Amino acid sequence: MKKAKSLVSSASKGMTKIIPDKFYLVAGHSEGMTKLNAFDNALMDSGVGNTNIVKMSSILPPASKEIKPAKLPPGALVPMAYASKISAQPGEIISAAVACAVPVDKKQNGVIMEYSASGHKEEVENIVRNMAVEALKQRKLKVKEVHSISVQHGVSKIGAVYAALVLWW
Repeated sequence: MKKAKSLVSSASKGMTKIIPDKFYLVAGHSEGMTKLNAFDNALMDSGVGNTNIVKMSSILPPASKEIKPAKLPPGALVPMAYASKISAQPGEIISAAVACAVPVDKKQNGVIMEYSASGHKEEVENIVRNMAVEALKQRKLKVKEVHSISVQHGVSKIGAVYAALVLWW
C-alpha cells in the first residue's frame, strides 16, 4: 500500500509538467478515394497529418498563449480538440470549425468547442463561437476573447474537412 501511495503522490506532483501552455488553430480539406483517405488528406492539408492525434475534451489550460503553428515531430502524440466531417455526396458543401473562449482571469481555464455540419463555414464558425462563449459563461467566467478557425469543402466524390485546436508546450 505504501508503494501505491508514493506513486500517486509522485504522479500528482509531476502533473503540472505535462500541462501544455500554448495552442494554435489549424484547418484543412481534401478529397480522397475512400473516406479514410479523404480524412487523412484533410489532416495533411491542415499540417498535422504526420502526427498521432490524441483527441481531447474541451478545456484550454489556464494562461495558454496562442502561437504560430509549430513544426510537429513526425509520430508525436499531440493533443487536439477537433471537428471533422466526411461526405460522399457530390456537390455537398461541408464545414468544420473550432473555437476557444479565453477568460479574463488567467488563472482560470478556457473552453474549446468543436462543430461540423453541411453548410458554409461562416455559419458553422458563428455557431461554434457562440457555443464556446456559452460554455465559459456557464462556468461563471467572463470572456476576454474568442479564437476560432473554420474550413469548408465542395465535395467532388469523397471529401473531408478538419479543424482543430492543437495544444503544445
